[in-house]
Amino acid sequence: MWGRAEQQDFRSRVRGTLLGSAVADALGAPVAGLTLDAIRRAHGPAGLSAPAAPAAPAPGRRGTVTAATQLAMFTVDGLIRAHVRRDSGGWHPPTDVHRAYRRWAATQHDWGPDERREDNGWLANEEWLYARRAPERACLTGFADDTLATLDRPKNPTARDAAAAVRSAPFGLLVGWEPALVLQLAVECAVQSHGHPAAYLSAGAFAVTVHGLTRGEPLDAAVRRALGLLAARPGHEPVTEALGRALAAVTRGAPGPDSVESLVPAGGDGRAAEDALAAAVYCALVAEDVPHGLRLAVNHGGDSAATGALCGALLGALHGETALPAAWLAELEGRATLLELADDFALEMTQGAALHGPAGSAPGWLARYPRG
Repeated sequence: MWGRAEQQDFRSRVRGTLLGSAVADALGAPVAGLTLDAIRRAHGPAGLSAPAAPAAPAPGRRGTVTAATQLAMFTVDGLIRAHVRRDSGGWHPPTDVHRAYRRWAATQHDWGPDERREDNGWLANEEWLYARRAPERACLTGFADDTLATLDRPKNPTARDAAAAVRSAPFGLLVGWEPALVLQLAVECAVQSHGHPAAYLSAGAFAVTVHGLTRGEPLDAAVRRALGLLAARPGHEPVTEALGRALAAVTRGAPGPDSVESLVPAGGDGRAAEDALAAAVYCALVAEDVPHGLRLAVNHGGDSAATGALCGALLGALHGETALPAAWLAELEGRATLLELADDFALEMTQGAALHGPAGSAPGWLARYPRG
């Protein structure tokens, strides 16, 4: 049974996770793909210090999110629907999350919402989501059909970027689940687009870390729990080694861009999922406050948007929504939708029995989250 204070704390962490990831995604997007020298030439010696207008995909608009935020939102939608559909005897969350990703895929090629689709629910009817925001190719191909991948037969087995990890923060918000189940669900959903072990195990490790933070654990303890669970997984070595580098780097002097870039092994470009995750964990561990951590997470030559989004989710789960920079949130694209979705998730997790079940269901809730 959830007490009032527990519900308020949980909602704050859910909001913090989703908004923190989105605001950092938007912060890093304009400099994603740039070297550190190029970032400094464009934004000064200190690098990017506040949201800037991206050159693409929406020139002149600060606070524009990427496909990573879109997909994280559809992850939440899928998880809520999984709990709603459980009443009808169906309980296979990977299927519901995959269906949600298929609804996202429709936003990448349709002109706008299809009002004839009764199973769309409210999120897929949000017109602002019908914009292509630099999605990774693995996401477009992975969600192009209804085939459900498995660990034995993953899609895109060479895809190693961080897109699957970034969309996996919502799995960590399932605070009633055991950490091992959170890891398994995140991994099963990651292989729907990213079949390389380093990519899907990074997604699982990230989800377990968010899970620990949402439960009130310190960040280093949450990371070590993830490391313990990873140890039994085939192919875990690149991820565990990357997280080990992140933990060790905390004690090596003052944090800065050089510290972040030193986490990438020789020959790497910072775009591998495990490298982005390690950088995000390091930045969150050494952050003096949320803005400091996010600036550190985007000012480097790796995948600034992904590293920022991962770090933003960690700091949001750790500190809650009130720690996020208000001025950055004010310009965040889709903020109202993100807040509505976060509150719906918190409501489902804490009071789902009052919304749907054998005793009766709230029609408005089922219209928002159809069982189909």
